[in-house]
Amino acid sequence: MKWTLLLVSHTLCVLAGFAGGIYALPILIQPASPDVSVISNSSEGVLYQGSFDRNRADSDFLHWGEGKIWLTEDTLAFEGKLAPGPDYKLYLSPTFVETEVEFERLKSQMIQVGDVNTFDRFMVNLPADLPLDDYTTVIVWCETFGEFITSAKLESVSNLNRS
Repeated sequence: MKWTLLLVSHTLCVLAGFAGGIYALPILIQPASPDVSVISNSSEGVLYQGSFDRNRADSDFLHWGEGKIWLTEDTLAFEGKLAPGPDYKLYLSPTFVETEVEFERLKSQMIQVGDVNTFDRFMVNLPADLPLDDYTTVIVWCETFGEFITSAKLESVSNLNRS
């Protein structure tokens, strides 16, 4: 009985340590985030903006994002917070998406524009001649685990200025 209890307790400790390591590794190896002044300067020439919201349908306590996102002709920038995780990819979608099922169904219509390696600020250079008018949503997706993280519906800055 004593050996069984020791085996079970040690196995649980090893599994908890492994899970903690998987969660902590992206935080430990993330590169430095872009300087806030660089992000602030990129807000000049903004064509579209949106917000990541922690309360999306498939977001949960391990998969979420909140903050502002904006697109210029050649850059997509974010300032806020993302739940840390591995292998995050940034997609543009012609349709608003907030669940894994919707993402998988519509993935063929989306374009992957870059990787997300930092969890508080990032900037991604967009492909040249990307028709931004064709896309309404920015999505953060965990490619390794097939997890929806968050999304932001884009609004034209020119439309916001008219209101």
